[in-house]
Amino acid sequence: MSLTAFLVYLQYEKNYSPLTLQSYEKDLQEFMEFYEVETGSAAIEKAEKLHLRAYIAKLSESNLSERTINRKISSLKTFYKYQLKIGEISVSPASNLKTLKHYPKVQIPFSEEELTHLFTQEEIFPEGWVGLRDRLMMELFYQTGMRRSELINLKDSSIDFSQKNLRVLGKRNKERIIPLSENLMHLLQEYMTMKHSLIEVVDDRLFVTEKGRAFYDKLVYELVNSYLSKVSTKHKKSPHMMRHSFATHLLDRGAELNAVKELLGHSSLAATQVYTHGSIEQLKKVFNQAHPRERKTREL
Repeated sequence: MSLTAFLVYLQYEKNYSPLTLQSYEKDLQEFMEFYEVETGSAAIEKAEKLHLRAYIAKLSESNLSERTINRKISSLKTFYKYQLKIGEISVSPASNLKTLKHYPKVQIPFSEEELTHLFTQEEIFPEGWVGLRDRLMMELFYQTGMRRSELINLKDSSIDFSQKNLRVLGKRNKERIIPLSENLMHLLQEYMTMKHSLIEVVDDRLFVTEKGRAFYDKLVYELVNSYLSKVSTKHKKSPHMMRHSFATHLLDRGAELNAVKELLGHSSLAATQVYTHGSIEQLKKVFNQAHPRERKTREL
């Protein structure tokens, strides 16, 4: 089946993450269902441009966001590009498909005050090993800016206590080294000691459940959302917003964009620059306090 071969190609030749593979499979399965209703065949490699346009028109009439529809268009383009590569087709029916105009909403990061409250109020995290584990998880998100998938895939061996850093395996299996604070080192040592003395571990991952099994996407999201709900009323409370806050707060305090790029594991500065909008208010304060014309105005 061409879809299976395509997903194997993405996994082993393009090194796509499990989450990305799931998205591609879901998008193409949905198109396959549409195509089968239209033509009586599930062989989407034989689809023509008119079928893709009809599918996009149907998506546009749904309640899906422009961003979601554009992701599905991207999945189709990548699939047919692969079909060209292996010689199954000579012309891609997706070659002239245009994405919808998308105006991304400004994501507001958590304030330093909100996150300080999260980590300083004793009643936020429960007592015992579970509370220590969850606090460590939240601290790692905020102090390292790592992705949810990166945290889930951390192993005990990822931590280098002698060098005070950890190895993170990011997108495309690209490894990076992230420094650890003394606070994080202490939490990690305490957590790992308790984990191996209290939990019957059945997985080599750093973060495990009370049954010793590895963390998974939904659990991490729900835990993060739950703890952030205790300190913030912002609409979006996710691991990515912790990453967003990490980057924004570093930039607010004068960190160089290139340094933040390396810490986040971005391949280009353009990906990091999306976080700079969160620093606009801080830039205004700096301008108002430091620019000669502004200072002169206040002195008059």
